[in-house]
Amino acid sequence: MQTAIPKKYENLLQNISVLVVDDNAFMRKLVRNILTNIGVKTTLEAADGLAGIEAIRMFAPDIVVLDWEMPLLNGAELVRIVRSPGVFPQPDIPIIMLTGHVERWRIVEATRLGVHEFLKKPVSGKALLERIISILANPRPMVRLGDYYGPEPRRSVPDPAIDYARRQRMAELKASRQAAPPAP
Repeated sequence: MQTAIPKKYENLLQNISVLVVDDNAFMRKLVRNILTNIGVKTTLEAADGLAGIEAIRMFAPDIVVLDWEMPLLNGAELVRIVRSPGVFPQPDIPIIMLTGHVERWRIVEATRLGVHEFLKKPVSGKALLERIISILANPRPMVRLGDYYGPEPRRSVPDPAIDYARRQRMAELKASRQAAPPAP
């Protein structure tokens, strides 16, 4: 099934490059196919974290999609290295963690390390497209907060669409309560 791509993002998706870092060749191919289907023209691959670091340095992709568990350098270690301004040349690169390891501590750790998005394997084209569009359409500024260097935490970035939807839902609930007859 083809994933519906909003028209206003088609050109943007065609002009980005995405690096997929995963030790599983099948998963790299699957993610590459999803990216191709959503319109991404340039997809790079790396089979481990160390190769991922080198690919980021060499090709400066627009987005990195990486697994957590990999040989040589795992996903968390890769993020730790990348999010080192003054040491690593592209510390601001958006990162999507795509992993089958979704324990709460890993999600918290990935966020603490500066990952932009977190997705569970197996991933759908729709879910990956939504995360990529979120990164491209609503870029969060990079901030340093103590030892943290990464995208500004979401709570401090208001989302008018979510706020509007919440207000609408609250108004609907209030109206339904007022319209309902009192309980006997």
